Amino acid sequence: MMTPNIFSFRLMASDGAARRGEIVTPHGPVQTPAFMAVGTQATVKGVPFDEVRKGGADIVLANTYHLMLRPGAERIAALGGLHTFMNWSGPILTDSGGFQVMSLSELRKLSDKGVTFRSHIDGAMVELSPERAIEIQALLGADISMQLDECIKLPNTRAELDRAMRLSLAWAERSKRAFEGRARDGYALFGIVQGGDDAALRAESARRLIDLGFHGYAIGGLAVGEPQAVMLKIVEDVTPQLPADRPRYLMGVGTPEDLLEAVARGIDMFDCVLPTRNGRHGAAFTRFGQINLDNARHRDDPRPLDETSTYHATRTYSRAYLHHLVRAQEILGATLLSAINLAYYQSLMAGMRDAIAAGRFAGFRAATKAGWASGDLPAA
Repeated sequence: MMTPNIFSFRLMASDGAARRGEIVTPHGPVQTPAFMAVGTQATVKGVPFDEVRKGGADIVLANTYHLMLRPGAERIAALGGLHTFMNWSGPILTDSGGFQVMSLSELRKLSDKGVTFRSHIDGAMVELSPERAIEIQALLGADISMQLDECIKLPNTRAELDRAMRLSLAWAERSKRAFEGRARDGYALFGIVQGGDDAALRAESARRLIDLGFHGYAIGGLAVGEPQAVMLKIVEDVTPQLPADRPRYLMGVGTPEDLLEAVARGIDMFDCVLPTRNGRHGAAFTRFGQINLDNARHRDDPRPLDETSTYHATRTYSRAYLHHLVRAQEILGATLLSAINLAYYQSLMAGMRDAIAAGRFAGFRAATKAGWASGDLPAA
């Protein structure tokens, strides 16, 4: 007999390659296409989780590498797990730490066994193997765990792309073996397709991961320096090769346009730091495109960013006030703009879900891009 909320994915509608679905996890459902707010260190930077939820988020992401260093996975487990620790009752996906294999390359040593890091916090040596990555994610209580992989920068040589892809496949097999007990309890493990910008390597990676069998499949190793056109071509090549009955996750992506275009090519899940990072730097994502609140033209503008928004801060705080907060470097400015940006991303995803279900995704895509291109009119 199946337990309630055992992991599953249901494809509810398609419109071209775009997909509308629902993921069920032990901590509740996720409507797809979905954007996951990035809570790397058990916090979405500057935004309380009740505001993350009010903005429309079903699921958030946390990071294995950072949380194993501070405060420690065992400590979080002793305190009731990550959901209790950070007061988020919804689903959580945990990245395995593979991205840090690339971003902290000066602080690590790589072998077939795993990765040895020198902690960026205190210099201590820390080992992260596929098995330890799965153990940490289990201690955290992640609804969806990721295999440990090696993410490398683009462009790169084919020899390097091939080496990293094959190492990631070996780690995928070990990750799956280590995960068997959690799979029986209804949790999920995703495999990660690697291979850089080489179509043949991507195809081999996808094929072998499917042979291993995962609950979902991610496309990793993108948004690492390649042009958008290259990224979208890889997505377009890979998604038709992935099982239609499993969720597809494009890791670390991206701008609103990236999300719109990737959904058009069959992607179901995303995460990116842009909404909060840009918010901390005074920029707001809106249906008119990105608005720079540091710009002096907002100084005397009493209008909200978007009076039609369903998110309270977007339609109630004036541009003049947000401009003042940004110029005065007040923390509230970063908090409000980060929350506003997260809510816009969720509104964009909700719009795509509705459009796919109604069979009008192409029209929604064109109208959304036209709105960004038209820009926002200054105050009268």
